[in-house]
Amino acid sequence: MQPDMFGKTSIGSLYYDTPDHRLINASIEKPLFKEKLRLRSYGIATDETPVFLELKRKAYGIVYKRRVQTTIPLVEKFLDGDGDICAGGQINREITYFRDHYKDLSPKCLIIYDRTAFFEPGGDLRLTVDNDPRYRLTDLDLRVSMDGISLLPPGYSVLEIKVQEAMPLWLSHILDEGKIYKSSFSKYGEAYKRQIMQSYVNI
Repeated sequence: MQPDMFGKTSIGSLYYDTPDHRLINASIEKPLFKEKLRLRSYGIATDETPVFLELKRKAYGIVYKRRVQTTIPLVEKFLDGDGDICAGGQINREITYFRDHYKDLSPKCLIIYDRTAFFEPGGDLRLTVDNDPRYRLTDLDLRVSMDGISLLPPGYSVLEIKVQEAMPLWLSHILDEGKIYKSSFSKYGEAYKRQIMQSYVNI
């Protein structure tokens, strides 16, 4: 495996939801189909730097993503119901339908982490290690900072293994020897659960 050209990158993902948190409530129930809308930046964004609006869907264990490069002012205008996000096309239709279907979408949670990605030369295997995943429920703006509340104990990271074909035997052996097993972990879902728990504490 080799590190990708970007090295360690701080990533911010701003998740949108309805006033009653309809999307995340559905997601944490682990249905066969779920979907989310997020705006992603690599490092702190400005009004001019590129950001990526992503529609992420998961159906029967398979993840589908629709992604378009844009800017924060254009996204804010789009979510207010004005105009297209990428000048037509299938991706534009899907994201626009999502916006019009759920209505009243606004930023609800900002997830930040420091990612190092590795790829297999000549293959389709990709590993990502997300260090210090953290969240913020205030200052929900990718232009502010990369600060947040840690989601995991110090020293813990999230490892994602992404491969289209069969996993290589060498990797299977490493995972087996280290007793590393597949598990589900949603950064946004975990942050939302903490928010709910905190609301009970404050009652």
